[in-house]
Amino acid sequence: MTDRKSIIQWLFQTQAIRVCLPDQPFWYTSGTLGPYYINTHFLYGSETSAKDLLALIESLAAEPLSLPPQISFAVAKQYNLVSVFKRVCDLLAGSFSAVSFDIVSGGERRDFFFSVQVANLLGKPHLSIMKNGTMILSQDHFTENLLVDTGDLAGSKVLHVADLVTEASSYQRAWLPSVRRAGADMRQTVTVIDRNQGGREWLAENNVTLKSLVLIDRCLFLQALAAGQINSDQFAMIDRFITSPRDFARHFLYEHPTFLEQQIALGGQNRERALLCKEKGYAE
Repeated sequence: MTDRKSIIQWLFQTQAIRVCLPDQPFWYTSGTLGPYYINTHFLYGSETSAKDLLALIESLAAEPLSLPPQISFAVAKQYNLVSVFKRVCDLLAGSFSAVSFDIVSGGERRDFFFSVQVANLLGKPHLSIMKNGTMILSQDHFTENLLVDTGDLAGSKVLHVADLVTEASSYQRAWLPSVRRAGADMRQTVTVIDRNQGGREWLAENNVTLKSLVLIDRCLFLQALAAGQINSDQFAMIDRFITSPRDFARHFLYEHPTFLEQQIALGGQNRERALLCKEKGYAE
C-alpha cells in the first residue's frame, strides 16, 4: 500500500476525517456548511488520547518553560505505542533533508502533536511558538529550555511542522512573524494535511515551500469511496462541495428551508454560526 493510501485509511480509521450524513452537514467557524470535518490531531491515536494531550498543553500554557519537556515525554511515549502516529511522524521527519534546516518549529496547540516528535526523531532543537508570541527553544532532547527574545536565533533556518494548512492564516498572523522576530528564516514547512484552500499559494508567494502528506481533493474521496469508507450519497455531497463550497451551502439551505431557524433555536455555537451564515447571505 502506498503512503497516500495508508494515510487516507488512517484518517478514516481514527476519525480524523468525518463525513456527515446527507441532512446533517457540519458547521465551519466561517459560518458556512460543509460535508466533512477534519481533526488531524486524532492521528495521535484516537479522539480521547488527542483530547488528553490538548488538555495537557492547555494546563501548561501559563508555564511555558515546563511545557516542551512534558509534551516531548507524552508524544515520545505515544510514538512507541501507536503505530499510526509513529508512521505519520516518520513520514513528516523524512519530508525534507535534515541538513537543510537547523530548528524544527511548531505552533500552539495542534502543531505540537507532530512537531515535537519530529524534532525528537531528527535530534534537532525545537522552537515552540505560543499564541501570545512567547517562544521557547528546546535543545538536547528537551532537557534545556530557554525563552527566545528578538534576534536570538539570527542566521538559523527553520522547518515548521503543522497539523493542517488551510489558508495559511496562522502563518500570516503568528508563525512567520515570530520566526522572523527571532532572527531566523523559515523557507520550508511540512503539514499532515493541505486542505487545498489557498494556503500553499500564499506560502509560495512568501518564499516558503510547503510539502503535505495528504491533499484534500476529489481523488482522496474517490479512494475513500472505493475502500468503502464513505457511500455514494456522501461522495456526491462532497463532490458538490469541492466544486463550489458556497453553492453547496446555498443548495442545502434551499432544500432544507427550516434548518437555519432550527440551528438558531439550539443556541450556543450553533446559533452563532447560523446567524453568521444568514449575515453572509447563504440563505438568500
